[in-house]
Amino acid sequence: MALAGADLLIYPTAIGWESTDPKTEKERQHGAWQTIQRSHAVANGLPVIAVNRVGHEPDWTGVTEGIQFWGQSFVAGPQGEVLHQSSADREENTVIEIDTLRTEAVRRIWPFFRDRRIDFYDDLTKRYRD
Repeated sequence: MALAGADLLIYPTAIGWESTDPKTEKERQHGAWQTIQRSHAVANGLPVIAVNRVGHEPDWTGVTEGIQFWGQSFVAGPQGEVLHQSSADREENTVIEIDTLRTEAVRRIWPFFRDRRIDFYDDLTKRYRD
């Protein structure tokens, strides 16, 4: 999307853990989710807004105790830094000011986005490489 001119990326998600997962597994899952969202910001040199659902959804089959969505929506800056993180257990409406001029500055001083070799991207649009 950034290659097409996007100024920021928004990722709405509904991710959580099954209540019987051990604490260490819950921490790994949440850490992986936050890491990949922050990496989108770094790879594209622009802010990312990662929105995640909060609350509990029972398992209608009764097999598990349901999913506890972990909330913790956040905004990451163009270098992956967390600018804001919301609560884990309640809905929030938050207004965050995003400095769009900083995106351009970061792209100039840290040319991660600029120096991509897009001439090698052709295979990404194919299901299989020839």
